[in-house]
Amino acid sequence: MSDANKHVNQNTIVQTIAADMDAVNTVIRQKLHSDVILINQIAEYIISAGGKRIRPVLILLVANAHTYRGTAHHELAAVVEFIHTATLLHDDVVDESSMRRGRQTANALFGNAASVLVGDFLHSRSFQLMVSLNNMRVMQILSDATNVIAEGEVLQLLNMHDPDVTQESYLNVIRSKTAKLFEASAQLGALIAGASEDDIEAAAEYGRSLGTAFQLIDDVLDYAGDAAEIGKNVGDDLREGKPTMPLIWLMENGTPEQRELVRSCIEQGDEQHFDAILAAITNSGALDYTRKQAEIAGQRAADAIAGWPDSVYKQSMLQLCSFAVDRNH
Repeated sequence: MSDANKHVNQNTIVQTIAADMDAVNTVIRQKLHSDVILINQIAEYIISAGGKRIRPVLILLVANAHTYRGTAHHELAAVVEFIHTATLLHDDVVDESSMRRGRQTANALFGNAASVLVGDFLHSRSFQLMVSLNNMRVMQILSDATNVIAEGEVLQLLNMHDPDVTQESYLNVIRSKTAKLFEASAQLGALIAGASEDDIEAAAEYGRSLGTAFQLIDDVLDYAGDAAEIGKNVGDDLREGKPTMPLIWLMENGTPEQRELVRSCIEQGDEQHFDAILAAITNSGALDYTRKQAEIAGQRAADAIAGWPDSVYKQSMLQLCSFAVDRNH
């Protein structure tokens, strides 16, 4: 797929729900407000950085695909964006990251303490907003999701600097840390629209698989991306001693020399050998393998909603499967 087509894909998806996204942004701005100035400053800084807003988009697309006509999907979209933003604030502190979405991270700009505390504010604000919808199943899905995400964060922490992480255990981290909020978002879109249990489960599978595809391509871009395009420092995963799919594949399939180099770099968080690791990953087929796994996950997402009635919203959801795999940022 050409870069132009990728751009059109993303734009077409957003155009489908442009009015809904405007409404979501209005809710986000209203609900972010606090009497504490620093909270406003940091929250505004993070939200205005943009990002793809994939999770809110999922709620809107799924709800519209089931002909929903209310406004609760706007509040839910704001809830998942707040939860996601809170996890980013905390992630960047844990990872000691300095760049995200092409800008300084909040922790680099405002300090770790402020970032953690504003992350807490966003989390609790998301629960205030969630409770206002007065739907016990909505609260169950979101509270379960936030708990699983927290478990995923701790699992990832345990995996840091561990060169013996398997593909299976790494995919478990992805399912918890990244795919779970995708899954909950799609599920909520179907639930709020009064979809059948089968369609709610199909939406969950769609979100789970789409989230997995997104994370696997993020793993590829950490070694094959352009720092300006992806908006973070290329090689961050290696610097953090984070074993991701390309490194795990190389540990399992590389030459003895490559495996020893990867083991040493993961254990030490050694970015001095980044060029050697990059060459090994690129030449060994590790990136091709990771892309292939992302393609399989993207196809699984598309298959999950194959039986839904055709609509512009379903088409956008299918386009999102392609965008997840073909993107370069």
